[in-house]
Amino acid sequence: MASTAPASKSGLYADPREDWLAQHTEEIIDPARPIVDPHHHLWDRGGLRYMLEDMVDDIASGHNIIATVYVDCRSMYRKDGPEAFRPVGEVEFANGVAAMSASGGYGPAQINAGIVSHVNLLLGADAKPVLEAEIAAGHGRFRGIRHSSAWDAEPEVAGMYATRPKGLLLDPTFRKGFACLAPLNLSFDAWLFHPQIGELADLARAFPDTRIVLDHCGGPVGRGRFAGKREETFAVWKASIRDIARCENVVVKLGGLAMCLLGYDFHLRPRPPSSEECAAAWRPYIETCIEAFGPNRAMFESNFPPDKGQCSYQVIFNAFKRIAAQYSEAEQAALFSRTATDVYRLQLV
Repeated sequence: MASTAPASKSGLYADPREDWLAQHTEEIIDPARPIVDPHHHLWDRGGLRYMLEDMVDDIASGHNIIATVYVDCRSMYRKDGPEAFRPVGEVEFANGVAAMSASGGYGPAQINAGIVSHVNLLLGADAKPVLEAEIAAGHGRFRGIRHSSAWDAEPEVAGMYATRPKGLLLDPTFRKGFACLAPLNLSFDAWLFHPQIGELADLARAFPDTRIVLDHCGGPVGRGRFAGKREETFAVWKASIRDIARCENVVVKLGGLAMCLLGYDFHLRPRPPSSEECAAAWRPYIETCIEAFGPNRAMFESNFPPDKGQCSYQVIFNAFKRIAAQYSEAEQAALFSRTATDVYRLQLV
């Protein structure tokens, strides 16, 4: 097995390699624990495919996944019609997958029990009819949107986001679009890099009635100009996490740490990492988030398939379970299922 792995076109994560991942398997820790996976994607593009069957195969590796939340990844947009409404196709797609899962023919987990898609909030007030169209397309499963604001001036950090606008969360027109969310009882997933957490905190304070979900532990960066400066960067990131956690309308997803963004080289090693290795690398970030937000405002996520580039589904949730073992049963229940169920208002059966 070669010790190198190609980076994805995003530059932020490695493409999954099933043969490499198969070199390491583990017994499932606490296999009966119910888990809601609140962040995964499904796509078939650029020669890369991760669809319902692939998600089902990963879930079947042993953890007790009872439901999942699909999150925006520009899948299956409409090919024509008004540009603003093309993301509605993603909701239609995700809801169709949810209907397939609900048939019972793909295992007991409720795949795509909640759906988070995208609306261009730079439409300002004109974002409202698009949001309403997505609500209709979701047939009771649509819960909110993500409008990625990840940006950095350094291409090695930004990857595919190098061309995105700087300061998006502070843009007045964006905020007019953002103002459409709360009246429709919709949430906002925020994907950014850690230097931008302060901008999100400003947004959260300006809109205290809008539920905001901070994805991937706030995007701590360990590459580019941040490479070799983990302790220094960690201190800055930690201060930002503590600050935004003071905003009661913000919750955090614990994951996304198996992307290349963090600066670990698991994907370049001859063999995939164990859950002990992953837990050791991720523990400081996850414990900081839980300490700041509390278990009732934090939830473990797979972020598959991007995080699959560095570890398997078995390993990622075993690592989370190792980290969470210090918490009480009620706190673990929140971290693994209750927070996600409450935030995304999931109707579980």
